[in-house]
Amino acid sequence: MFIQTEATPNPEVLKFLPGRTVLGEGTRDFRSADEAAASPLAADIFDIEGVTRVFFGPDFLTVGKHPSFDWPHLKAPVLAAIMDHFTSGRPLFAEEGAEAGGHDEGVYEGETAQIVAEIKDLLDTRIRPAVAQDGGDILFHRFDVETGVVWLNMRGACSGCPSSSATLKAGVENMLKHYVPEVTRVEQTAG
Repeated sequence: MFIQTEATPNPEVLKFLPGRTVLGEGTRDFRSADEAAASPLAADIFDIEGVTRVFFGPDFLTVGKHPSFDWPHLKAPVLAAIMDHFTSGRPLFAEEGAEAGGHDEGVYEGETAQIVAEIKDLLDTRIRPAVAQDGGDILFHRFDVETGVVWLNMRGACSGCPSSSATLKAGVENMLKHYVPEVTRVEQTAG
């Protein structure tokens, strides 16, 4: 098994490509060892000292580290954990129903529901595939019809990335405002 690694725009996050499906669809973000307990792979990676976050994408995973640790010391144990997991045949999740995360499914009605559907469609077709190239994901959180503000959740390598606010404002906000005139601004949710 050959696992490729790629740098991400976030220097504290490295992207790992195992050459096989990780989640297939959707994403899953683990921000602590407690959250990682749902997945044997995520738990094994969190057991490595210095790891602060694990994110599963369709065919990749990203690993975040504490700034006081260096990738040359962390990369080999992370690669070993990934290889051990995929060669063991163990399931990705410890229990059934531990599905991937997706857009917030808040209830919107009438014209607002149509606006939200357009926003989600643009995210899914234009924005999320590009962001996945950098080892992250952007999910719809909510739309405030009164102010025109779209709240998005940055995940994976995008979460805490120094360039994520620029991506959000320059790229995502401009595209959403262009295609969905009701959108006035894009903001990032906390957490």
